[in-house]
Amino acid sequence: MNPAARILLIDDEAIALANLTHVLQREGHDVVACKNGEDALAELARRRFDLVLTDLKMPGLDGMDVLRRVRIDTPDTPVIMITGHATLDSAVEAMKAGAYHYLAKPFRLAEAREVVRAALEVGRLKRENRTLKQQVEAVQTRHTIVTQNLAMQKLLETARQVADAECSVVIHGESGTGKELLARYLHQHSRRSEGPFVAFNCGALSEDLAASELFGHEKGAFTGAQSRKIGLFEAAQGGTLFLDEVAELPHSIQIKLLRVLQEREVLRVGAVEPVALDVRVIAASNRDLKEAVEAGHLRKDLYFRLNVVTLSLPPLRERRDDVPLLAYFFLHKFAALVGKNVREIDAEAMKNLTEYDFPGNVRELANFIERGVALAQGDTLLPEYLPQHLGSLTVRVFTPALASTPATLREQEQEQIRHALSLAGGNKTEAARMLGIDRVSLWRKLKKFGIDA
Repeated sequence: MNPAARILLIDDEAIALANLTHVLQREGHDVVACKNGEDALAELARRRFDLVLTDLKMPGLDGMDVLRRVRIDTPDTPVIMITGHATLDSAVEAMKAGAYHYLAKPFRLAEAREVVRAALEVGRLKRENRTLKQQVEAVQTRHTIVTQNLAMQKLLETARQVADAECSVVIHGESGTGKELLARYLHQHSRRSEGPFVAFNCGALSEDLAASELFGHEKGAFTGAQSRKIGLFEAAQGGTLFLDEVAELPHSIQIKLLRVLQEREVLRVGAVEPVALDVRVIAASNRDLKEAVEAGHLRKDLYFRLNVVTLSLPPLRERRDDVPLLAYFFLHKFAALVGKNVREIDAEAMKNLTEYDFPGNVRELANFIERGVALAQGDTLLPEYLPQHLGSLTVRVFTPALASTPATLREQEQEQIRHALSLAGGNKTEAARMLGIDRVSLWRKLKKFGIDA
């Protein structure tokens, strides 16, 4: 049996209107009865209905006018046509216009009840199907930035302002804060949005492979080069090239990159003629590029060429008001992906999430929620479905003498790393997993802070 529904009933015959209203109300439905099409359109403008039953022939606006309005405003709402003028032509016209069913007076009340039940079920299935499509689209839309944090909203406003400019942009932020996501946001809001978005991790390959990937090569340029290869700069023609962890590029590649940016052309390895480029470059790093220049890891001239505009992504611990919003976003995303009906997050679980510092930032939060959805047995994500260490790394014990001088973020990050290594018994892979970062990132942080594992 269908649950109670809101039904709009329209008939210019008072007795027929009263009788059908009484029958539908006895079924438990909320019925709004109108004597003419004008009143019905006013009701449709005020609220949504699960079903519309309308007389076909009425003075003024008739049932076909009502049907057309419903099909435009709420196409998932089924419409049943009722008439004492049962002709084949009017039935065909109504069905072609999108009516769900056609009832000819006089009809049996049992027949009307059955048609109403079937129409409500069809409407429910249509709405569920539309909702499911929206959920699938939400899952497939990987580049959504979810935030209610004021600092993040200001950052996105700045990003929109510079999106259409052709200037280079540097995105700075810790691992897991969403640097590539912000780069895609810039691309999507720029005039290049119809062009390709190509991402490259500058620390992932050796010097020779990085040169080949970025700039391409000609056939026979080196051993194994059996055919011409188009580099990522050429692949991004008309669009955006995102260079992640740009400070990790070898100096020889940095020199070539600088020339490409200055000359707006690329020379494939082994080629003699350059290829003109129309590419916007967005670079990113989880380290301060000024410090990278001072430490000799990044060329100063390349830094000035890249760093026309800098966008700094705040870590998740500085935007805790986004944790519940992000948690539910990931909950719905992963639940839809695996086909589970997990809709809620337990209050204690949410408390543990909001109090955690998230050294791995948004990526770590997503991992926690994905794990929770995978383990959940009912419709609620409980604390036991989250990692056991979730609350342990957030505990801070300061003596009264230190309370007035809180630890710096750098000191807290070192403390988090040492604590994770202690819990993991010195196992770097396990410590990295607990911190929500990859092993290479942990190794870099150990080297940066001079921590002996």
